[in-house]
Amino acid sequence: MFDSLADNLQGTFKKLRGHGKLTEKNVSDAMREVRLALLEADVEFSVAKQFIANVKEKAMGEAVLKSVKPGQQIVKIFQDEMTGLLGGDKEPINLDPPAYIMMVGLNGAGKTTTSAKLALHLRKQGRRPLLVACDLFRPAAVDQLETLAKQIDIPIFKPEPGEKDLIKVAKAAEKWIKEQNGTVTIFDTAGRQEIDEELIGELKELHKYLSPKETLLVADSATGQQAVSVAQHFDEAVGISGIVLTKLDGDARGGAALSMRTVTNKPIKFAGMGEKMSDLEAFDPERLAGRILGMGDVVGLVEAAADAIDEKEAMRMAEKMRKATFDFEDFLSQMRMMKKMGGLSNIMGMIPGMGAQMKGMEVDDDMLKHTEAIILSMTPKERARPQILNASRRKRIAKGSGMTVTKVNQLIKQFSMMRKMMKNKGKMNKMMKQFGGGKGGGLPKGLGGF
Repeated sequence: MFDSLADNLQGTFKKLRGHGKLTEKNVSDAMREVRLALLEADVEFSVAKQFIANVKEKAMGEAVLKSVKPGQQIVKIFQDEMTGLLGGDKEPINLDPPAYIMMVGLNGAGKTTTSAKLALHLRKQGRRPLLVACDLFRPAAVDQLETLAKQIDIPIFKPEPGEKDLIKVAKAAEKWIKEQNGTVTIFDTAGRQEIDEELIGELKELHKYLSPKETLLVADSATGQQAVSVAQHFDEAVGISGIVLTKLDGDARGGAALSMRTVTNKPIKFAGMGEKMSDLEAFDPERLAGRILGMGDVVGLVEAAADAIDEKEAMRMAEKMRKATFDFEDFLSQMRMMKKMGGLSNIMGMIPGMGAQMKGMEVDDDMLKHTEAIILSMTPKERARPQILNASRRKRIAKGSGMTVTKVNQLIKQFSMMRKMMKNKGKMNKMMKQFGGGKGGGLPKGLGGF
């Protein structure tokens, strides 16, 4: 997410910090680089222009140019302006009763999946969500929402097969809602490949009937400027109250997120960070600005860990590590915890300063998959007693996992090194210091880095 923009900005900041004193020329040159970085990241031209003007005005101030550490002060100005660009203070979702949430957007943006993700997110907060399938245009949408609802155990209302009257469906849904013990209802509406009059007419009619507390536009961040244009059209049609940006995990540019708030003047309320049903989070401008500028997101890391890690399991693991009885079954458990937290690259992006240290290093989440495949190809006895893994066993494991014998040997060697470290408290502390970004930096190879 925002990879190219973050790389370019951090390069510019490094140059600024290298100057003991800044001149107006230093600042102007840096602003030119930042403007190009924003435009390359697909930020809308007028948004980029205004952002640079705001930063430049504050950065040119006498207090900054004559300060002891002017480069650091400019980074702080950037973070404040970036936070403002993304929306300033967080705006919570309106769940005053009757808490109706109408989801709108084009086909392919992830509207139906996001509806289910939002239901799961709200249930984690102690709400009792309900889902209503209102997409009468795409037959598979109703089946898709029903499948997802069953997966996360959320009650769902489905229209009668062949029903084409949207208001009739809404009226029937309201009767059903009264019979349920829900506190918030999410309406998944129809989309099209592009905005047309028929779609807008349907949405206006449904919006007028429901009078929802929230009308959330689901927008695909990877579509760049098109997403900004779509947001404007939907806002003019039904008056959106907020935006849900999807596929932020796969968009290296991310400019749509930076443009959306300014162009529509509507808050980004949620962000889709991955394919799993749990990969939806409340949008936090300050935290995202920190990640873009390479400052990490410690709060996000703690939250991800809290969701993914079972406390008893963590205590059991810590005890095994202390006694150096850690085996491949435990290693597999750790790999799965990492995957729950969004993968290795996501974790590293949340650790302050780690992004810069990992420049040039390959952080491939496929490494976790490869490691898991190798371990799953071992027998329970082999996982518990790695010392019995002779040449013939390793050959069988390689064949079963689809990996080479060399890869299997590398993993076993690195695992053995980890166990030796666990027996040596000094080395263990040094390894943890490396992982936390101390001197020497980089990932310990035993954490899947083969």
